[in-house]
This record gives sequence, structure tokens and C-alpha cells, in this order.
Amino acid sequence: MDNLSLIKSTYEGANSQENARNTAAALADDVRWTEAAGFPYAGTYVGFDAIVENVFKRLATEWEGFQLKIQDYVAQGDKVFAYGNYSGIYKATGRPMNARVAHLWTIANGKVTHFEQFVDSHIVQRAIVDK
Repeated sequence: MDNLSLIKSTYEGANSQENARNTAAALADDVRWTEAAGFPYAGTYVGFDAIVENVFKRLATEWEGFQLKIQDYVAQGDKVFAYGNYSGIYKATGRPMNARVAHLWTIANGKVTHFEQFVDSHIVQRAIVDK
């Protein structure tokens, strides 16, 4: 599978469970996953279990209808860039958000070694902060 197809498989499965399985299969054991500064789950997590615990579980429990819609991809060499929009309603405040986002994936030997998120975290924070 080429790099672009590998990354597309993490977003374009039949459902979120298939995307999760494909993501788990795509990641190197020591993958470094970085959520952007200012994003509520900011930090770098190493390995799939740490990513699930610190990012995916929180997205699933703290947001209603959280989703990512990919607009397009750019692939070159060992990098794949996916960009689109996050949307959802933060449960604690009831506030919606729709934020522009990009993900940069680095692949070596058919496995993702690095992931970095770029997001308009101000829009996300406005949904989270209780005024």
C-alpha cells in the first residue's frame, strides 16, 4: 500500500470503528503523535495506547457529534498532509465549533512514525470555555 492509501484508510473507512482499526494497524509501535499547542489535548503521546487514552477517548466522551471531514490530501515522499474541518458540540458548555485543521503524517517502511496536528485552537477553546 502506498503512503497516500495508508493515510486515506485511517479516515475513509465505512465507520469510526474501521478507521480506528486502520489507524492502529498503520502506526509504528513507537509512533510520536503530537496534538497542537492550545488544543485541549495538547502534547506528544508515544504509542497507540497513549493516543487512545489521551486523545480518542476524550474526543468520544467530551464532545457530542465530534467529527473530522477531510477536504483533500497532499502526498510527497514520506509525508502525507490531510486537511479539512473539525466540528462538534462540547458537552460541558453546549457550544458548537467548526475549526480548520491539518494533519501531517510521516511514514517509514509502511508505518506511521510521526503525526502532527495543526488546528485553529482558538475556535476550539471558545467552545470549551464557559463564559
